Amino acid sequence: MGTVRPEDCPQTESTNMTVKQVETIEPVHDGFIVIFPPVAVDVEVGDTATFALLIITLLHLTMEEIYVRHVELLGFEKRFFPSQHYVYMLMVKWNDLSEKLIYRGYPEIYTFHKSLKEMFPIEAGDINKKDRIIPVLPAPKWLDNQKSTETRQSTLAEYCSSLINLPPKISRSQLVRSLFKVRPEDENPPAQHPSVQLQAVSLHCNNTSEISGPIILESYRVIADYSHTSKYEITLHIGDLVEIVEKSPNGWWFCQCDTKRGWVPASYLEPLDGPEESEEADPNYAGELYITTKAYKAAQDDELTLETGETIEVIHKLLDGWWVVRKGEETGHFPSMFLYRTGEKKEMVSEELVMRRQTPPPRRSTIRNAQSIHSKGRQRISQDTYRRNSRRFLQQKGGRPNQPRKTSKASTQSPLQDWNNRGIPRATLTCAVVTQHNATDEAGSVT
Repeated sequence: MGTVRPEDCPQTESTNMTVKQVETIEPVHDGFIVIFPPVAVDVEVGDTATFALLIITLLHLTMEEIYVRHVELLGFEKRFFPSQHYVYMLMVKWNDLSEKLIYRGYPEIYTFHKSLKEMFPIEAGDINKKDRIIPVLPAPKWLDNQKSTETRQSTLAEYCSSLINLPPKISRSQLVRSLFKVRPEDENPPAQHPSVQLQAVSLHCNNTSEISGPIILESYRVIADYSHTSKYEITLHIGDLVEIVEKSPNGWWFCQCDTKRGWVPASYLEPLDGPEESEEADPNYAGELYITTKAYKAAQDDELTLETGETIEVIHKLLDGWWVVRKGEETGHFPSMFLYRTGEKKEMVSEELVMRRQTPPPRRSTIRNAQSIHSKGRQRISQDTYRRNSRRFLQQKGGRPNQPRKTSKASTQSPLQDWNNRGIPRATLTCAVVTQHNATDEAGSVT
């Protein structure tokens, strides 16, 4: 004789019985002992079909007796298999006083939420909105990141609390139990990625035990395919998600994508939450003095051509490594990797750093087939605005006279003389001069 397993029994329809939780079922002589806590009942059966009917019924009713009593959200974790994603840690307490830690992703919880509404359309308010008692759950974003996962915690905690306090026909339903039931992957979660375990140690601390929490790496999305040009870079494809380990001011960022780590141009990356202008500092029209370490010839109209050893002023430091510099009355983009600040020693760089600094990173405007997930594109300041605001700022500070740019001999003439040379009737000159003067005042404001 041996213990009969429920899965060995054929499937039959259950009958109406009321029992407590089944612990074991053991055969004895011509019958079976069905053991319930705290009593045992002797059940005699004449054939296998009757026995199967009894067992299936008992198991079915036993499962219905188990329900979730409390759910507590403990936090979230980052997972890297089969791809990068986040899961919430939920401590589930059942009515039998057992407690189990489970891990669930937000998309799965939202899919459950939609199924629950379909199962209970009245309680979901589909028939009459005033009858709705099922709590609301926002749809997941197309791309979730660490920030959205963190800010969603309070919403999810409130949803779980409201869910288990619904009427028993909902809160104790098979669908709810299935969501919170322990799975093998809950009992044996995957090991954390090594990058998550990095610790930031506070420097210059008197107490060596002062250690901060784990480093949270920012996530960015790749907007276009990029092929590495050296062994220190990595190849990326549009739509890839990368984590930023280091943001170098020269526009080359050190990233990790799955198991790959290397340098990529910042111009190929965009934050998930919105355009990156919020991360960039505002223009500094007072300027910072820098010296060029390498000559560069402008490849686009908004760039500057400079020789080695020239002193310039940096007025806007941009994340892509192409800073806006001022040379006299001229402004334009210039690769920051060819600059070093006056009064500072030239940095001593390793061979690896030299290798990746041979060529400036590509600019965003040169990238073909770039695809952003944001409806609002990057807002860039034009060079005319930089020059106008620079002249305005320097005039207010008294640093330089407000002189027009000298591009040709004709441009040095006054507007009145220029119009006389072109034969414009004198009757229209006064109106034209006043119009140009007003337009200049309106366009000269510093933004």
